Amino acid sequence: MLLVDHLANQVWGENVVRLPIEETPEIVQGNALRMDWEEVIPHNGNATYIFGNPPFLGARLMSKKQKEDLQAVWGTNKGVNQLDYVTGWHAQALKFFEDRRGKFGYVTTNSIVQGQPVPALFGPVFDAGWRIQFAHRTFAWESEASGRAAVHCVIIGFDRETEPRPRLWDYSHVKGDPVEVSIERGINAYLVDGPNILVETRNKVLSPLLPTISFGSMPNDGGNLIVEKNDLEIVSRDPIAAKYLRPFRMGRELIWGLDRWCLWMADNFDSQDLNKSELLKERIENVRLMRVKSQRAATQKLAATPHLFGENRQPTHNYVGIPAVVSESRQYYTAALLSKEVIAGNKIFVASDPKGLLFALLSSSMFITWQKTVGGRLKSDLNFSITLVWNNFPVPELNEETEKRIIQAGQKILHARALYPKRSLADHYNPLTMDAALIHAHEALDQVVDQAFGAPQKITTDRKRQKILFEQYAELTSG
Repeated sequence: MLLVDHLANQVWGENVVRLPIEETPEIVQGNALRMDWEEVIPHNGNATYIFGNPPFLGARLMSKKQKEDLQAVWGTNKGVNQLDYVTGWHAQALKFFEDRRGKFGYVTTNSIVQGQPVPALFGPVFDAGWRIQFAHRTFAWESEASGRAAVHCVIIGFDRETEPRPRLWDYSHVKGDPVEVSIERGINAYLVDGPNILVETRNKVLSPLLPTISFGSMPNDGGNLIVEKNDLEIVSRDPIAAKYLRPFRMGRELIWGLDRWCLWMADNFDSQDLNKSELLKERIENVRLMRVKSQRAATQKLAATPHLFGENRQPTHNYVGIPAVVSESRQYYTAALLSKEVIAGNKIFVASDPKGLLFALLSSSMFITWQKTVGGRLKSDLNFSITLVWNNFPVPELNEETEKRIIQAGQKILHARALYPKRSLADHYNPLTMDAALIHAHEALDQVVDQAFGAPQKITTDRKRQKILFEQYAELTSG
């Protein structure tokens, strides 16, 4: 507070109303997650206000000691292993305010309002009677320290009151200026004006219209069943090995249109072929040795079938391929239709889609808004999840005519892509160079999907879609 007062004086001089700081502050240095905050700030009957910007460390970046710190303050919270280090200050605040008045708020990384950790943090906060009094949605904050580390942050303040109405600020761009948005209902854990709900992992799809999605196949081969571009000519010249050569796609290949291959022996494998091809025999033997030497018992068992991928989930028919991660700059989630001859790796999700409804829904703005709102992130990119994102996607009941219109709109997206067959998905969906026909096709799809979710017309903002999505989710889970 004294520093802010000093900085303000430097800008405006002494002819301003000074901050009412009456007492000399006492600075206590130590590990805030190991201290008893009651001892640092004795209870005197007055309201207490706690605020700051605790350390930003992700769940996978903490040291052993920091993980122990977090476990100590969260206790029996089952989701503690998913929580960022910064949430330890929320746990301390909840304990500190059990029997005293006050408010608290922190600047944190935006990861606390994304993905699976959200219920683990906000469940205890809301259960203790707190609400979000004010919030700033994601913005970029650059440190003034050397190195100028930039992080995506949110600011969230909490109180236990019902008035005044909560206040929310949004940013059209992470480096833009905040704009206050009106609040009708309240601010939920995803910093959306909507029902105060927490989206948790679900083993089955919430909407009966949605198909089941699974991971692609995992080689677990030490690279011996995968054929890279440099090795393609050698493998192709071997007539025995070439029988098993199939296109192979992970997320990177799917999005960027890159070629990669694999040796696929799950169909019509002839064991005598090992005696006819030294190349094939050597690669399979290398797989066996890699698996035998593994420290994981499950991998060691796979050594009995070294000619096969470690996990085989390859569809037996043409399917939709869904990349596990896409760039945060994408306006739409970039799924694709793949032939059954193309082997999907474990960085692609796969699903049957005989009618085309899955592809259309995945390609809609409604879906990518849901993904961005409740899904997790890999760094800042969108990280698809079956149990958290897809299984919770609240698609309402559709009549036959509406479903038909959605499917037809999805087909028009495929037709627009086909106008430029040499373009990769990355090229098609570059936000600076999207083709007009493709944009028009997506807008037509959005209009049909938005109306199917209950909107009177095509929605123009993510915020309005978020409101509809949460209302629909609340309706589908109300039982």
